[in-house]
Amino acid sequence: MLRWLSPVGVALAILGLAVPTLAADPPAADDSKTALTQFLRLERDGDDHPLSLQTAVVHYVPANAETGTTVDLIGAVHIGEKSYYDTLNKLFEKYDVVLYELVAPPGTRIEKGAKPGNHPIAILQGGMKNMLELEHQLEYIDYTKDNLVHADMSPDDFQKSMSERGESMWTMMFRMMGEGMARQAKAQASGKSVDADILLALFDKRRAKALKRVLAEQFEEMGGASAALDGPQGSTIITERNKVALQQLAKQIEAGKKHIGVFYGAGHFPDMEKRLIADFKLKRGEQQWLTAWHLGDEEKEKPADGAKRK
Repeated sequence: MLRWLSPVGVALAILGLAVPTLAADPPAADDSKTALTQFLRLERDGDDHPLSLQTAVVHYVPANAETGTTVDLIGAVHIGEKSYYDTLNKLFEKYDVVLYELVAPPGTRIEKGAKPGNHPIAILQGGMKNMLELEHQLEYIDYTKDNLVHADMSPDDFQKSMSERGESMWTMMFRMMGEGMARQAKAQASGKSVDADILLALFDKRRAKALKRVLAEQFEEMGGASAALDGPQGSTIITERNKVALQQLAKQIEAGKKHIGVFYGAGHFPDMEKRLIADFKLKRGEQQWLTAWHLGDEEKEKPADGAKRK
């Protein structure tokens, strides 16, 4: 099972049950209707060594007006460094409202320092958090702020949608397994072995950092995993939850909010971006990068201040 899920299932859990399609380079702002936006990237140095795993904050502005409501898609990695979540907490202060994901009953308020639940995905995230020496998002994001608003399905609605679509957690698992097996076979055909990389990382004297590098490297190779999980007709886990989030976005715009953030797993954003452009008549603007994991040697690493913009 680990052999099949190590590059795919673990990544899907870390990135919010899906991964984004990674473009080779960030697209130009005036090409927003056709190009793929990069919502997560592996930053490398001049020698192609990994420096950091980064998530994007992508700014969207009215397509046909000089002023109006702006929306930022703020990518989440569900286990990361404390400094990453500290940066996000400060970033959230500048928004009128921040919509966030959590499959929970309406009106749920997450207390400070909340612990992940007993769902299998949460258990996997907890295990990886300890192994990678990282922190869990729920423990360090301050959801008690007045401008943070729940924008996701309830458990009942989630289960109803999956039933109506003929989906289950098992179908999601089998899709992940199939994608993982296909990628293992492709890697082996090219002379690579993810299993060997993981085994070497487990015995590295800096095991946590070595494992993070292996996982981060795999993220670059996983452009098809999101499509494999979502399926040709979409899915509850991505498509339907995105619809709920954007229904809440429409309510906030109607209520007069002008600067809105959407804080979701980065894997939700390729679909969400298309809906912002088509349904909300927005276009892509600036893009900011935040460092979730430092991967380089300590003396060469950069601070996770998110100051870089493209």
